Amino acid sequence: MPSTPLGEFLRARRAQVTPEAAGVATYGPRRVPGLRREEVATLAGMSVDYYVRLEQGRERRPSAQVLDAIGQVLQLDDDAREHLFRLAGLTPGAERTARPERVDTELDRLLDTWPDTPALVLGRAYDVLAGNDLAYALFDGFRQGPNLLLKMFLDPGARSFYLDWEQVARYTVAGFRLLEGRWPNDPRIREVVAELSRRSPEFVEMWQRHEARGQRLASKRFHHPEVGDLTLRISAFDVRSAPGQELIVYRAEPGSRSAEALALLGSLSATRVRA
Repeated sequence: MPSTPLGEFLRARRAQVTPEAAGVATYGPRRVPGLRREEVATLAGMSVDYYVRLEQGRERRPSAQVLDAIGQVLQLDDDAREHLFRLAGLTPGAERTARPERVDTELDRLLDTWPDTPALVLGRAYDVLAGNDLAYALFDGFRQGPNLLLKMFLDPGARSFYLDWEQVARYTVAGFRLLEGRWPNDPRIREVVAELSRRSPEFVEMWQRHEARGQRLASKRFHHPEVGDLTLRISAFDVRSAPGQELIVYRAEPGSRSAEALALLGSLSATRVRA
């Protein structure tokens, strides 16, 4: 059976919608998880044959109206709907080629003006392109290369560093899926996916869910080997001068135990630099 990214996405997301959630009556045992193809087609108001052709890759140019109907049946949020449209080639502005990445000099300098706030610039494939001293100190014990996604699945210390590892991993994979839809020909994105597909069954399981989500977690809990547990709020900003890059800023609540731990980490980092 031919396969396309659009067909793979539809099959994966169909399997995640229960008949109960879709309002479909069920009778007796079911052989497939989630909805059947004919159920999606009926709920979306199209022929079963047409929907089957979409999943099998024999129909590659659905209309926006068709995608809207399917998106409603599959209960896609805004990010997943955007990803669906990109896979079908209907979203204007989709990046088909990727330019080499570099961090703007002024943005790099800006990071150093925040000595008390960890800040990183991530590239399209979640490579760490730049960071300030406190950010590098925060992630210092987390050493599996300069890529956050590779670190998350391949670094043995990841599960102790992220106290809510599974939740963080799922959000990160869903964000990466959205980037892969925007830059389908990016060689670095393909390289990261290929390496993780070879080396991490947990990544493969999450990747095959085809979740696509741009929204990051509002906060994350970390365990740093030197200063203990921290809960940091996260703010993410698109870098307008370099599409695909993100500025990630981590903040502790003033007066909190996490703020004290972050200040201690900064002091330890500065001491090592002076030494």
